Amino acid sequence: MQSEFQKMMKRKLTTLNRAIGFQKSHSTKQRANKIISSNTKNNDENGGCDLSMIIARNRSNPLELTTNNLIIDAATTSSEDSIYNSWVAEHPSALDSFDRMIKAAKGKKIAVFLDYDGTLSPIVDDPNQAFMSDEMRAAVREVAKYFPTAIVSGRGREKVKEFVQLGNVYYAGSHGMDILAPPRPVKACDGKYQTVVAGKKGSEVLFQPAKKYLPAIQEMIIELEEETRKIHGASVEDNRFCVSVHFRQVREEDYNILQEKVKSVVKNYPEFHWSEGKMVMEIRPSIEWDKGHALEYLLDTLGMSNSNDVLPLYIGDDRTDEDAFKVIERRGQGFPIIVSSIPRETRASYSLHDPSEVLNFLLRLAKWSKSSSSSRPLAQIWGI
Repeated sequence: MQSEFQKMMKRKLTTLNRAIGFQKSHSTKQRANKIISSNTKNNDENGGCDLSMIIARNRSNPLELTTNNLIIDAATTSSEDSIYNSWVAEHPSALDSFDRMIKAAKGKKIAVFLDYDGTLSPIVDDPNQAFMSDEMRAAVREVAKYFPTAIVSGRGREKVKEFVQLGNVYYAGSHGMDILAPPRPVKACDGKYQTVVAGKKGSEVLFQPAKKYLPAIQEMIIELEEETRKIHGASVEDNRFCVSVHFRQVREEDYNILQEKVKSVVKNYPEFHWSEGKMVMEIRPSIEWDKGHALEYLLDTLGMSNSNDVLPLYIGDDRTDEDAFKVIERRGQGFPIIVSSIPRETRASYSLHDPSEVLNFLLRLAKWSKSSSSSRPLAQIWGI
């Protein structure tokens, strides 16, 4: 029978695996469980244990405790490093591959699409504090001088605009369900979702395919706030055309309770579905629209959808970005880049480790664009 300490360690491993979306090797887990078991077996016989008891028991021989910790850390680190290196071999670093990517882009047009959280800003405990650095903002501004650039986020469009604070990029919020873009010929299939608005760049088009769901979303937010208010660390975020329930600060033992409460609310709204991202539950209308459709829509507004010489470059870190990666994969050309410090299933061709590498990549792209005459016409297309 497992002790409480063993159960706690198992919960922590489960939390880690869920957060990173990757299952550790069985051999590493087995080794860790064996060490934990050897440290706790005497306490099991007495009906339980806690970490302080284990430390106290090993105080006379701190080397044993330290060695055991090192064994766990070393075994885990070695296994993770090996697996991550194998993953990077399949999804090479976009920084290491930069010259090769630019060579492939010679004579072609590049359009840049960027996720926000976890890409331009670090993932933080409080989603309202997910600020991008001044250096990142300057890099995005510089890239947007030469290439059509859009921020495609799960956040509400106005909210992500407040974070980014740039006027030379376009914004697609709510996972692409709220887009402010250049005007274009209206297609019969999406004309009813478009509204022409006056903007700093002249007339712009507001595209909102989920507008009819706004009343239901507001009702749902009230219910979710009521259902989750007693769960410490849970927070409900109104992202205009979708809802996020953050659980990064929720205790592990409360996670299942939170999940059930969210599901119990969503089941009363059959036109919506929920999914899980990085320590967040997302509730969205069940319409055929996602970040992949947003990418196609924005390319179309720029007159770049049917061009064989256009290379979309999309950088993102979340599961919802996979829809955009899928579109680029289907096009057969472009640069889908995932931001991840751990191995994970993805359709991306390239990878970056974290937002600091995203910054370095954008700086290199901006530097290259300054010396590349081929990027100048795109700046004119962008209307800057």
